[in-house]
Amino acid sequence: MHAWLQLYIVYMGDRPKADAPPSALHRSLLHRATGSLRLAADSLVYSYHRSFNGFAAKLTESQKDKLAGYKDVVSVFPSEMKKLHTTRSWDYLGFPQNVTRATVESDIIIGMLDTGIWPESQSFNDSGHGTHTASTAAGSTVTPASLLGIASGTARGGVPSARIAVYKICWAGGCSDADILAAFDDAIADGVDVISLSVGGSAKDYFEDSIAIGAFHSMKNGILTSNSAGNEGPGLKTISNCSPWSLSVAASSTDRKFETNVKLGNGKVITVRWRNRVGYGFDLVFCFLLGF
Repeated sequence: MHAWLQLYIVYMGDRPKADAPPSALHRSLLHRATGSLRLAADSLVYSYHRSFNGFAAKLTESQKDKLAGYKDVVSVFPSEMKKLHTTRSWDYLGFPQNVTRATVESDIIIGMLDTGIWPESQSFNDSGHGTHTASTAAGSTVTPASLLGIASGTARGGVPSARIAVYKICWAGGCSDADILAAFDDAIADGVDVISLSVGGSAKDYFEDSIAIGAFHSMKNGILTSNSAGNEGPGLKTISNCSPWSLSVAASSTDRKFETNVKLGNGKVITVRWRNRVGYGFDLVFCFLLGF
């Protein structure tokens, strides 16, 4: 009977400085942990080496414990699934719709870590807005835009003249830590100027948080990571991304209206509106991770 395998992240800090190929060093560690060259090769899923050091591998719990005890290993943690975040921003913040763009903006490359991109899509033609987070960051202005005639208006990104480099980290089941770190590893090495992701999960210690680890190495390379703080709340301790070396974006209020019509037995129709329980004017002062 085979032991149950789980995907783990083995984080080893900065880029490896040895002459041997990083993947060979990672397989060597796996060989020590599994006792088999074949198992070591079969278990390796990702070898992170372009921007930091580590790997993702399918391991048993005992193999994971062995690796955690090796001196070059910083942390070993399971690759879990994170979920997507979303909302609108630019109109609510009061940014003008028509503005003269500086030429230098076209040299800015935004690394988008999300569900990926389909360049052949009609939404990416010269006048298109793009899809979701990529369009939120750098989508062209499109007027009029609506969803089947609902919520009509102008669709636009924050910096329409910027370029985007897109890395797929999310699939139908969510966004795995192993894929997130692989995207960070590539985006940093590719030389993007900013990394943006609207993804999160439960709060964890920094050495076991794929986004915190990726953002840390981005910061060491002079790249800002902008991530969403999450859609939970308004209670305490509901922020999912809160490392001190990244920019976590949150809102304490919204200008959206959520309403529905209720028809009573006498034929009268009453409009019921959701009320913003937090209200306006509350500033985010401090955030922290539970258990850190």
